[in-house]
Amino acid sequence: MEIKVFAGFGQVLGKVFAALTPLIVVFLIFQAFFLKLPRERVVQVLSGMLLTFAGLAFFLQGVYVGFFPVGTALGEALGALTRPWILIPIGFLLGFVATVAEPAVRVLSYQVARVSAGYIKERVLLYTLSLGVAVSVALAMVRIIFGIPLWYILIPGYILALGLIRFSSPTFVSVAYDSGGVATGPMAVTFVMALAVGVAQAMEGRDPLIEGFGLIALVALAPILSVMILSLIYGERGRENAGR
Repeated sequence: MEIKVFAGFGQVLGKVFAALTPLIVVFLIFQAFFLKLPRERVVQVLSGMLLTFAGLAFFLQGVYVGFFPVGTALGEALGALTRPWILIPIGFLLGFVATVAEPAVRVLSYQVARVSAGYIKERVLLYTLSLGVAVSVALAMVRIIFGIPLWYILIPGYILALGLIRFSSPTFVSVAYDSGGVATGPMAVTFVMALAVGVAQAMEGRDPLIEGFGLIALVALAPILSVMILSLIYGERGRENAGR
């Protein structure tokens, strides 16, 4: 079988170029009128952007060529199993490891730990987001197996997310709603969505388009709830320490 590793690479380059060009233009404008950074620093920044361009291009190409086809094939194989309940723990495991490997999630965890001066541990936030996405993927498998309408899960979930704002600190609220977008990055979404599409294709009476859309919505909601719950845990610890 012939594997075309660089098939469609030109389109990927175009998308990455379109995404990074506005950032470069804004930086150059601020450099010219406000920042006035030394030449060595400007060269360093532009070199970093060039590396970012190359890294994103090869990363996304790998996702399209490798992750999506593998996820779809894996989903079709799992969907054809005689015991569909196995999809639930497998979905949980795959959702967890895919989120742990998501670059944007790692960047967010690092930045939050840095800004909070270590109060919110990087590893704790990383595993919290990963567990949240893992649960959402498991729920997506349950929804596909039993044909549960999406709004049965989404509406109560977002009501709960809005209600938890009252009991969470502003720091955790901002992190929670940012993490919803971060968790839906190219690594987690591409692989997990391909898995759901493959499962839906293999199961009778399921629409792959609808099931894939529902999974993205759940993945976006899960980190919000998980970080909010983490806020409650941190709040209880704070009160316990104050009581001592």
